Amino acid sequence: MRLAGLIQERISDTLARHREELTALGPDALPLLDEALGFLTGGKRFRAQFAVLGFRAARELDTAGDVTGELSRVLDAACALEFFHAAALIHDDVIDRSDTRRGRPSVHRLFGAMHRQHGWRGSADHFGLAGAILLGDLLQSWADELMQAACDATPDRDAARRAREHFNRMRSEVAVGQYLDVLEEQQPEFAGHAEQLERSTRVLVFKSAKYSVEAPILIGAALAGASAELESALADFGLPVGVAFQLRDDQLGVFGDEELTGKPIGDDLIEGKRTVLVALARENLPVTQRRIFDDLLGTELDAEQVAILQRTIRESGAVERVEEMISRNIERATDALTGAPIRGDAAAQLTELAERAARRTH
Repeated sequence: MRLAGLIQERISDTLARHREELTALGPDALPLLDEALGFLTGGKRFRAQFAVLGFRAARELDTAGDVTGELSRVLDAACALEFFHAAALIHDDVIDRSDTRRGRPSVHRLFGAMHRQHGWRGSADHFGLAGAILLGDLLQSWADELMQAACDATPDRDAARRAREHFNRMRSEVAVGQYLDVLEEQQPEFAGHAEQLERSTRVLVFKSAKYSVEAPILIGAALAGASAELESALADFGLPVGVAFQLRDDQLGVFGDEELTGKPIGDDLIEGKRTVLVALARENLPVTQRRIFDDLLGTELDAEQVAILQRTIRESGAVERVEEMISRNIERATDALTGAPIRGDAAAQLTELAERAARRTH
């Protein structure tokens, strides 16, 4: 698909430009810049694609022609989302103390290994954390520059302002949503079922769902000068798709194939994530079984213990309930486009991309 190639080309060009600008810092900076390229190579690019389709929902966009004018600024905005996403993942791995990402060492583990390889003084683990935090900060800065470039190149100043507002709000919501996720893991006990489900859902929405789909679509639509009516319809589409996307992610965090996800089997169980899936699984467990489940969750689980928790979740019926929630959210999203002032080809492509995001296996 040409769009995916254009997105990767813009990402690579942006990184190459920054690399050249930073030449004066010398060769010691190269590992940091090399990892920026390595981390941003590949991926599913859902956020970038939703941004492009948000633009196309409001007005035509030729992705087959020269990369100039409108296409160029839309690519800048789309790639800003990919840079921001990369930064969020790097910081998320630090917070979760994850060893791997996409089948390779997480960034903090990579820099820690580099420290050990060279026999440097001090703590290798601390150096790894510092390197990952700084790379994430650097990518966030570059994401902001790309978004500003897209806004500066937008002739309609009101459209540029609205796109920037969507981007700014997204960043704030993700940061606070991430904090709520961390806070939830620190609670000594689960709340009552209704409250716990509400808390888990709030984390799902603000840490991931809104920034995975709703915000990218609204940024793209705003850049195209979308009407308030169209933005409202796209928000009504984007949020349930984002919820379905994260519900699928939570399923994969427990049951995903390690070869496909690039993360250890049952990783979310080891990290003690209090997801909607976990909240639903606990609801109907007998008291003794729930106590055992709670005691195991978030500990250094061996393969047998992971299998016990997986089996408990399956037998609770939570997997089927989450699948039903995913399907209902996709239906709700599709209904939101009915009668909306949206270009027909964009509506079809949004629906197709929503299905891909919700039904993926990694």
